Amino acid sequence: MFKEIGQMMGMLKNLPKIREEMGKLQEKMGHITAEGDAGGGMVKVIVNGHMEVQKIILSDEAAKLNDKELLEDLVAAAVNQGLKKAKQAVAEETSKMATGLGLPAGMNLPGLG
Repeated sequence: MFKEIGQMMGMLKNLPKIREEMGKLQEKMGHITAEGDAGGGMVKVIVNGHMEVQKIILSDEAAKLNDKELLEDLVAAAVNQGLKKAKQAVAEETSKMATGLGLPAGMNLPGLG
C-alpha cells in the first residue's frame, strides 16, 4: 500500500514532464500507421494511431466483384485488423513513454486506452 502511495507522490512531482510527454505522444499517434488486409490483399486499409481510417484500397479483382456482401465483409475485416494493429502500436509507444518517465508497468493512462 505504501509503495503505491510513493508512486503516486512521484507522479505528482513529475506532472509537468508527464504532460509534456503526453502531448508528444498524442502528436506521435497521428504519425503511427497500421495496415489491415483481407481477401488475400483484395482489400487493404490504412489506419493511424488515432484509430482513424486514412485510406481504403480495393484491388481490381475486388472492384470487379459482383458480391456486395462479400465486399462489405472484406472491408470490415481489413478495418478491424488495421485497428487492432494500430492499437498495439499505440500501446507499445505508450509503454515506452511510461517506462521513460518511471511510471509503473501496465499503468492505464487516461485518454489513451
